[in-house]
Amino acid sequence: MGGGGQLTEPEEPISGRAAGVYTWEEVQSHCNRNDQWLVINRKVYNITQWVKRHPGGIRVISHYAGEDATATIIQDFHTLRAQVESEGLFQARPLFFCLHLGHILLLEALAWLIIWVWGTSWTLTFLSAVMLATTQLQAGWLQHDFGHLSVFKKSSWNHLLHKFVIGHLKGASANWWNHRHFQHHAKPNIFSKDPDVNMLHVFVVGATQPVEYGIKKIKYMPYHHQHKYFFLVGPPLLIPVYFHIQIIHTMISRRDWVDLAWSLSYYLRYLCCSIPMFGLFGSVVFISFVRFLESHGFVWVTQMNHLPMDIDHEKNQDWLSMQLQATCNIKQSLFNDWFSGHLNFQIEHHLFPTMPRHNYHLVAPLVRALCEKHGIPYQVKTLQQGFADVFRSLKHSGDLWLDAYLHK
Repeated sequence: MGGGGQLTEPEEPISGRAAGVYTWEEVQSHCNRNDQWLVINRKVYNITQWVKRHPGGIRVISHYAGEDATATIIQDFHTLRAQVESEGLFQARPLFFCLHLGHILLLEALAWLIIWVWGTSWTLTFLSAVMLATTQLQAGWLQHDFGHLSVFKKSSWNHLLHKFVIGHLKGASANWWNHRHFQHHAKPNIFSKDPDVNMLHVFVVGATQPVEYGIKKIKYMPYHHQHKYFFLVGPPLLIPVYFHIQIIHTMISRRDWVDLAWSLSYYLRYLCCSIPMFGLFGSVVFISFVRFLESHGFVWVTQMNHLPMDIDHEKNQDWLSMQLQATCNIKQSLFNDWFSGHLNFQIEHHLFPTMPRHNYHLVAPLVRALCEKHGIPYQVKTLQQGFADVFRSLKHSGDLWLDAYLHK
């Protein structure tokens, strides 16, 4: 299968036994924390020590231990990537991101101005909360751009602006986000590797997990009703409760004082704006309501592209097929582009994660043609269909669980 060696740099492996050949069973046995092998272009590497220096973090590269991690095995995709690079589709337009940041800052300023000038009536307070939730959602898409290094040529500028947007404008942690999100991109919709499908036993998703839970008589929740209680514990609680606790725990447990300082700067700014009008208790209630509204938009946008798709255990697929089976698109429109932060082009985003989002619509026809050529499904839905499929997929998974629980 290939020669072995300890990988000191990604492009310069040290040769192991000459002309050595390993079986897949032997490679796959080296997939634990202290012993990790990797296959790239049919060569076997021992990456046990090198993972500590991997730029994406230990978790990202470790998810490929015992597997063939060749970046792309389809020559046509190599050709496509070379084509879009030559056409300049990886070049960001600074004005686009400046305007996006500007509309976030302007909308937040207007939200505060409304209640400063005209008072804190129920109607105006609600309007202000909706506007602030919108700014939070849009800032979330902007930090996503910086996190993927898709804005500036220099990584250091992307990292700095990432911390500013996610920390000072949102009160979250850049390192926490990257730790989660890079794993998601490495292995989307793969149990135990993609944090986004770790439902903490609250939901069962896909077609495999529900049956496994049912056969084992696992019933942490009445999963056949999960499409109903999703509206109570999913969108309302993800950001205000689960993410909030996880972010604080991550920053403190990892002693990430830089991200903590950025996060505190947001809450200090928020309290300075809100306490004069709402008091301390009212300010806590107000920000909780803003997070509640933001969470609804975030959950529906992020789940409509992935939850109805294939979710399963590791199947050792090639990278391209894995990405395409885990993602779908939502039809393009000015509203859909803005509302979803261009994540309606989820397929293109997963295939070209460092591409500036304003170019997704240009590469989409090329990706669709590639999929059609190789008989790979390329799914595009309306926004309404995307939302409905989240509900339908939860119901289908719940029904699978109930059938297995009662009859298997």
